[in-house]
Amino acid sequence: MVLYIVLIVLLIYLAYLYGTRSYKYWEDKGVKYCKPVPFFGSMMSVFLQRKSMTDFFTELYRRYPEDKYVGSYMGQGKSLILRDPELIKHVLITDFHCFYPRGFNMLKEKHKMLMNLFMADGDVWKLLRQRLTPAFTSGKLKAMFPLIVEKAEDLKSIAAEAAESGKEVDVRDLMARFATDFIGTCAFGIDANSMHDEDSSFRQLGKRIMTPSFRVIIVNILKILAPKLFTFIKPFPAEIEEPLLYLVRKIMKERHYKPSSRNDFIDLMLDLQQKGKMVGESIEHKNPDGTPQMAELELDDEIIASQVFIFFVAGFETSSSTTSYTLHQLAYHPVIQKKCQDEIDEVLSRYDNKLCFEAVREMKYLNMAFNESMRKFPSVGFLMRSAAKKYTFPGTDLTIDKDVSVIIPSQALQTDDKYFKNPEEFNPDRFHPDNVNDITNHVFMPFGEGPRACIGERLGLMQSMAGLAAVLSEFTVAPSTNSLKIPISDPASGIVQMVKGGLPLNLVSRKKSI
Repeated sequence: MVLYIVLIVLLIYLAYLYGTRSYKYWEDKGVKYCKPVPFFGSMMSVFLQRKSMTDFFTELYRRYPEDKYVGSYMGQGKSLILRDPELIKHVLITDFHCFYPRGFNMLKEKHKMLMNLFMADGDVWKLLRQRLTPAFTSGKLKAMFPLIVEKAEDLKSIAAEAAESGKEVDVRDLMARFATDFIGTCAFGIDANSMHDEDSSFRQLGKRIMTPSFRVIIVNILKILAPKLFTFIKPFPAEIEEPLLYLVRKIMKERHYKPSSRNDFIDLMLDLQQKGKMVGESIEHKNPDGTPQMAELELDDEIIASQVFIFFVAGFETSSSTTSYTLHQLAYHPVIQKKCQDEIDEVLSRYDNKLCFEAVREMKYLNMAFNESMRKFPSVGFLMRSAAKKYTFPGTDLTIDKDVSVIIPSQALQTDDKYFKNPEEFNPDRFHPDNVNDITNHVFMPFGEGPRACIGERLGLMQSMAGLAAVLSEFTVAPSTNSLKIPISDPASGIVQMVKGGLPLNLVSRKKSI
């Protein structure tokens, strides 16, 4: 009996040592840090879903107002929250070659569904970025705009039904359906029909992706706590991965594995596949003389499906989040909303009252309001990079090791009164051309900065602005019975921020109110 007790105590002690083995890292370097607990590190509140990752990093940022950086532990991993814009510049731009990994893919691309532009690191990312960048030129975006207009008309139709009923509408859901239908058209070349059919398969797939099951949450936690022990687990559950792979393969087969005339995202991927292997200079490996080695990547169906998956997720969730939050802010600021509507009316009057590429680009005040909304509540509340090698931060005596995560807390920076006067105030004039140059560099970064900035920024802006213009041209948004002036951040949020309970508002037809 005594022997069993001794063994149990020994096992507990060994487990404790294992679970705390890296927790002297920041103390040894003289960096202030958030105290960890065994196995979970500093982020127990995140793992228990009491606090979102964005809220955790924002809170830690505000706890140490005089420091340039703060340490924390994500499971056994070490992470450094940067507070200084100049250090942020070095990580994202100046010394990008030392921080090219994003750091989200802890499985190091063992699964092809992680080999997409967002999750991939190193040579896979670089080759994909080089090949995909030409897909987002101004000319190609302009050619895509009629697809946006078509879905914007559907959006106005659904909004009219809501206004006519007099019932409140969750604009978070409304704008998600608009984004889903647009992406269905421009990515897959299909009519997702989610605006007219809430139960459409495409809409349900989007909900499954952005509302993870309990099993998925547990698996993701285990991957963070012990990534090397869970490489056998697929990165996405079968109910997401299988229908997406099936859909992509079905569309490619229908097109005989050749680009069609649709010029959508799958056409782009088929065109890249026909060109053969991607070949380029390696960002990871060098020859003995210091020159980069050559890297190559063969596009197969799974890697193509992975790009389509991230295109869907990035475009759907971030766009619907930012546009709905903008409408929410305008509902509580009717004077600003009226200025947006007056501008929309004036601009559209010069284009036969029809949305078009040129008209949306001329809506400067609406763009200012959209930027201010992204400042207050960025859809991606933090940026993350991982050190590709040992690195010393300029002007400091701090050196971090390879694989240490670096966090840029966008939400915290963009709501810091050091950089924005009265940061809780909704004030689009911060982004007026006369004022925008006064904003400190490397602080407002809703799409990131540097070589890994969002490749779809212009497409996202174009889609979002068109959706906002479509709604505000015919409707006024106002708080409803269940609206909250300050929405509650969903503690289950991961990379993309979500609000708890949606964003309910009333829609009022402008024609009836005249």
